[in-house]
Amino acid sequence: MIKKEQPSERISFPSLITPELEGLRTQEVRQHRKGILLMVGAGLCWSTGGVLVRSVSLTDPWEIVLWRSVFMVLFLFTVLAFWHRKNVFTKIAEVGFQGALSGFFLASTFFFFILSVTRNTVANTLVLMSTGPFFVAFFGMIFLTERIPLRTWIAIAVALSGITLMFSEGLDKGQSLGNLLALGVPTAFSLNIIILRRAKTHVDMVPSVMLAGIFSILVALPLAWPLTPTLRDFSVLGIMGCIQLGLGCILMTIATRHLSAGEVGLLALLETILGPIWVWLGIGERPTDIALIGGVIVIGALLANEWLAFRGKPEIT
Repeated sequence: MIKKEQPSERISFPSLITPELEGLRTQEVRQHRKGILLMVGAGLCWSTGGVLVRSVSLTDPWEIVLWRSVFMVLFLFTVLAFWHRKNVFTKIAEVGFQGALSGFFLASTFFFFILSVTRNTVANTLVLMSTGPFFVAFFGMIFLTERIPLRTWIAIAVALSGITLMFSEGLDKGQSLGNLLALGVPTAFSLNIIILRRAKTHVDMVPSVMLAGIFSILVALPLAWPLTPTLRDFSVLGIMGCIQLGLGCILMTIATRHLSAGEVGLLALLETILGPIWVWLGIGERPTDIALIGGVIVIGALLANEWLAFRGKPEIT
């Protein structure tokens, strides 16, 4: 007789993932996605700067910086007053020295950009600014001991190659001083991100954005005089200060609570690749085919990095 094989008994082991750990994991994923959406929103806001600048009659870049900063300060104070009511000045004071330092570095990015583009080609300036993710990731490892996944390093390298391709037709050796000033933008931006990451669990750092506007006004006012804006300029500059810069910086500041420094820097590249698209749609200045290919490469690198992040463990939050 043929004996029927008895089904083998499976040995079960207790799961190491408790409901508490699973809940924590779910919360981390949600916070990570929230951070990504916030940074995408910030990049969308920032990317409108080019088409808005083309829409004003002002030719003095310092006057544009001045009025944009004035409207940004008014917008930020209104938002903070709505959030905190009678405690608004207390919340502003709570950021302390680190908030003032964060505001100083953010304001410095405005100044380095203006000084660079007046001494260099726009293409050189934008490509050098796009090294920001490397600076942010490197400083994050040094000052925050954040581990940057290999996928993010690869995405940064691929994105930078795409940015270089986008502006390759306008690249030249440039002026040494202009190149150094352009590198000041990603350096100051990265140091600001590090400060925001360090303070994420201690104090609301949104008021530091308003402080950046105040610092910017103090520096730009004497350089922008005499002032010559038209009524139409005021409307465009108001959008720049409130939405393009103010809202964008608020979203970025909140996003730093949920994303690693490297990922913030990488997603900030959306500003560079979307800017020419809005100029094309708004004014009709079509990017070259090679620029469009470069933009596709950058977007592909960003999407691949986030897709891999969703499949695995999210980065430090």
